[in-house]
Amino acid sequence: MLNVNDYHYKKILVLGLAKSGVVAASLLHQLGAFVTVNDFKPFEENPDAQGLLEQGIKVVCGSHPVELLDEGFELIVKNPGIPYSNPLVQGAVELGIPILTEVELAYQISEADIIGITGTNGKTTTTTLIYEMLDRANRNPLIAGNIGTVASEVAQKATPDNTMVVELSSFQLMGINSFRPHIAIVTNLYEAHLDYHNNWEEYANAKMNITKNQRETDYVIVNADQKELMDLISFSKAKIIPFSTKEFIQEGASIRNGMLTFMGEDIMSLDEIVLPGAHNLENILSATAAVKLMSVDNESIRKVLTTFTGVKHRTQFVEEINERKFYNDSKATNILAASSALKAFDDPVILLAGGLDRGNSFDELIPSLKGVKALVLFGETAKKIEQAGLEAGIETILHVNNVEDAVPAAYEISNAGDVILLSPACASWDQYRTFEVRGDIFIEAVHKLKKSS
Repeated sequence: MLNVNDYHYKKILVLGLAKSGVVAASLLHQLGAFVTVNDFKPFEENPDAQGLLEQGIKVVCGSHPVELLDEGFELIVKNPGIPYSNPLVQGAVELGIPILTEVELAYQISEADIIGITGTNGKTTTTTLIYEMLDRANRNPLIAGNIGTVASEVAQKATPDNTMVVELSSFQLMGINSFRPHIAIVTNLYEAHLDYHNNWEEYANAKMNITKNQRETDYVIVNADQKELMDLISFSKAKIIPFSTKEFIQEGASIRNGMLTFMGEDIMSLDEIVLPGAHNLENILSATAAVKLMSVDNESIRKVLTTFTGVKHRTQFVEEINERKFYNDSKATNILAASSALKAFDDPVILLAGGLDRGNSFDELIPSLKGVKALVLFGETAKKIEQAGLEAGIETILHVNNVEDAVPAAYEISNAGDVILLSPACASWDQYRTFEVRGDIFIEAVHKLKKSS
């Protein structure tokens, strides 16, 4: 870990705990800052806050009082999930107090080069593919970020022999100052998270922050099939490495004559790749570009792509029961992600969908629903998705209470050769704390079904 003196004797507020807040508070305390932690959960119900208090860190729990700003903080490290509309955050902005997220701390203390991955969809799969390819080539990678492992925690043990592979959300990237990955990736960019961001421009600009500090010696890998994204990224000082699933690119990653290529070199045949879905080809191309820039050999890439079948909760194969294949795509929290998952399958699909109602319609899902065999719906959006299904011509539509009930209901109307796919097209928060919890319940229900079949 690099010895950073920037925080000595600085008065810093860590706003919001969860995993990232706990790590950030402890790290800043270790770096000599005067840290105050503020978390909404009451102290008596908050073991994280209790543990920080035992370290000698000041803790304020139960609300986010704007009056805290009267204490003269020089910096706020904010949990990414707390929106900028929060009154305390708004007050800090008005006072000109810098607001960062813990990924900025990770960059400052890391001795390792960083590969940063962002985009609307495909981040986790791309991050995992890069990690697996580097690991196969014995390059000592570390995986971190929005994928579930706090970046500033991983960075504390990173050495110059490591490479940190970091998944980054727009929420995290809004709170950076000097963060600079050696290799940045933008998988794609679609309208999303507008309940958090004020508008599309704010969302897109947050994503572009991944390359704002890069230099001529760095690289940014970007989806050339999206002209608007290419226009947005054109300001970058880094060397732009495009990838495309639609046309051959000599100076990038693409497809030629059924072969995966990079800089015109054939890497492997597409027929050997086991990860399902056309949408995953974008992830494969961007990951391949990243590791080739790190001089990873083709055989290491091929070994990963001939064995890697997906990340948990992302078009994850779960089980086959009496010739029905079950897939868990609980991470599909928006229409685009669910549409991409549906395109991955040629066999008849019974789709399990529904969740938090964010006020949008599901008209954009209708083209992807055409050809879907049946719908099993749950959650706040069940009626809305039913309407989309009817317009797509789906005749069999069931309503159930939850994901657990959806599994046996789908099986009852299925036939041999069918795919039963959980791809909700919605966030989970109406019924489940996270999409991971929702996916785990699906997996458990499938295993329970198998035992009883």
